[in-house]
Amino acid sequence: MKLIRIPVALALVLFVAACVTINVYFPAEAAEKAADRIIQDVYGDVPDVQTDPVEPQSRRPMQQTPPVAITLLNWLVTPAHAKADISVNTPAIQQLKASMEKRHRKLAPYYTSGAIGMTRNGELEMRDQKLVPMQERNSLKSLLSKENQDRSALYKEIAKANGHPEWEAEIRNTFAKRWVGNAPSGWWYQNKQGAWKQK
Repeated sequence: MKLIRIPVALALVLFVAACVTINVYFPAEAAEKAADRIIQDVYGDVPDVQTDPVEPQSRRPMQQTPPVAITLLNWLVTPAHAKADISVNTPAIQQLKASMEKRHRKLAPYYTSGAIGMTRNGELEMRDQKLVPMQERNSLKSLLSKENQDRSALYKEIAKANGHPEWEAEIRNTFAKRWVGNAPSGWWYQNKQGAWKQK
C-alpha cells in the first residue's frame, strides 16, 4: 500500500508544480494614463480639448487556468501574480515622442480642416484630399507616412520596454482610443466599424 501512495503523492506534487503559472495582466488603467501623458505632450496646447471619461476595463489574464485547478492550487499553493506597470521613459520612446511633437505642428491645420483623421488602429489617414491644396498633397502624404511609422514604432517600443512584446496590440488599441479622447471637438476619427465621425 505504501508503494502506491508514494507514486501518487509524487504525481500530485509534479502536477501542482506544473500547474503553477504566473498570471500577467495587461495593466489597462496604467496604459491609459501613460498614453494620455504622451498624447497630451504631442498635442501640446490644443484649444477646446474635451477628454472623454476613461472607461474602466477589466483586467484579463494572459493565460487562464480552469476554475477547478485554480481552487485546488489556491488550496495547495499560494498563487503568484506578477505586477505590471507601464514605463514610457526610455530614450527610444522619448525620441519618438519628440519627433511626433514636432510633426504635430505641421499636421494640426489638416486635423482642423477635416482633411485628415484618426483611424481605429491608432494611425492617421487622409480623410478628404479635396480639402488639401494640390501642391500640398504629396507633402501631407509624406507627413502621414512618417507619423504612422513613428506611432507603430512607439506602440512596439512601449511593449518592449515593459518586457511584454505581446502587449503591442493592446497598447495600440489603448492609444487609438486615447488619441480620440484627448482630441479637441471638430477633429475626425473612425469608429469601431471604420466609419468617419466628427468629435
